[in-house]
Amino acid sequence: MTRPAGQPASPAEPQGAPGDVTGPRPGPSDAGELDLLDRHALRRVTGLSTELQDVTEVEYRALRLERVILVGVWTEGTLAEAENSLRELSRLAETAGSVILDGLVQRRGRPDAATYIGAGKAAEVAALVAATGADTVICDGELTPSQLRRLEGVVKAKVIDRTALILDIFAQHARSKEGKAQVELAQLEYLLPRLRGWGESLSRQAGGRVAGGGGIGTRGPGETKIETDRRRIRTRTARLRRQLAGMSVGREVQRQQRRDRAVPAVAIAGYTNAGKSSLLNRLTGAGVLVDDSLFATLDPAVRKARTQAGRWYTLTDTVGFVRHLPHQLVEAFRSTLEEVAEADLILHVVDGSDADPQAQISAVREVLAEIGAKDVAELVVINKADAADPIELKALQLREPNSVVISARTGAGLDGLAAAIEAALPQRDREVSAVVPYVRGDLVARAHQEGEVLALRHGEAGTELTARVPPGLAAEIDSIAVPAGG
Repeated sequence: MTRPAGQPASPAEPQGAPGDVTGPRPGPSDAGELDLLDRHALRRVTGLSTELQDVTEVEYRALRLERVILVGVWTEGTLAEAENSLRELSRLAETAGSVILDGLVQRRGRPDAATYIGAGKAAEVAALVAATGADTVICDGELTPSQLRRLEGVVKAKVIDRTALILDIFAQHARSKEGKAQVELAQLEYLLPRLRGWGESLSRQAGGRVAGGGGIGTRGPGETKIETDRRRIRTRTARLRRQLAGMSVGREVQRQQRRDRAVPAVAIAGYTNAGKSSLLNRLTGAGVLVDDSLFATLDPAVRKARTQAGRWYTLTDTVGFVRHLPHQLVEAFRSTLEEVAEADLILHVVDGSDADPQAQISAVREVLAEIGAKDVAELVVINKADAADPIELKALQLREPNSVVISARTGAGLDGLAAAIEAALPQRDREVSAVVPYVRGDLVARAHQEGEVLALRHGEAGTELTARVPPGLAAEIDSIAVPAGG
């Protein structure tokens, strides 16, 4: 995949003052910073063309987005909503490494069954492709295999849809072994029904005399190339599912350990590029990758944070959502998205400066419902207040009563967010007041680590401890301690 050349990297939002973190503090050579430099190091090289002249062989080559034309079909809603959707498609295409030449929006009751945009508009796009020298047409929707094939035949250029574009961006940004496996699984599932064959010329075996006297077992139609490709894709898909199932075991073990320690879990979810990673960095000093691009975060990052009262909780940064997020991606990333479904609280981050933040909220809630997180407690975090219209922010707050307004870039509103998180966390801890023998100083240490120590005094019989601790630790203290004053 080639990418734009000569463009400066977008400035990342400041990391802010680090809070409580586990492990060493991130330094200037932090992994997130290196990822950002690596991502911006590869840019589009002008003048390269696709390696295949026959556009019908599109599934057998890597996507190479260079000079593209965007096409959208407006079937419902307002014209402003259709234009916002096309602008988002433009940002997706630029993130994938393309240069946008032009964009068209067509008003239809429903997409054309043959070419998605109809014969007249397809001829108009073909003329635009010839006039601008575009090599790719990107449609703002998911096209059927027949629509892709027929539209390519008319416009004489490569045609891809929104789903293929998002999958390609994910393939570029995946870094971990699990992330790469999830993206590959989603791509293969998308590709399988879109494979195309070209008749008997692709047969692995030829019958009769054409077989060249190959002998017994070589005659007959044999297996065509498309059949071979389908079989290989199914085999590879099954292998990837087994690998992901094995990887999810380790994630589940970690979650179970946190549950056993009764550590509340908070998940950061929201629209792509809403500022989720910036918020994680502000709250924990995590130093994860921050980039002003779509889908900068694919691999979840779990960090430890502490409330103002000293209570520990985990904070998880997750992959961003988008309108019409491909179903294949949701399924492939299901093991990762379980972090959201099993959280005690979701911080739903919204870009307050977006042209239609309410549409972002609706799109994210659709995905949350699909992964089984609809009933998890939600706190809407309206981010980028420094760049948003104050009137629009107020209107959004009225529509979302359980919300706070912040700016992860400047740090404004973070104190109010911390207080809201503390108030929303489940109160599972028990208050204990007992004398802990000195030989069990480990229990006092765990009270400091896992709970909130309210009072501490050293007496003759042991440590007089008053604390709020998880139920399991409270039971251990009760079993060996003498009640204070008893």
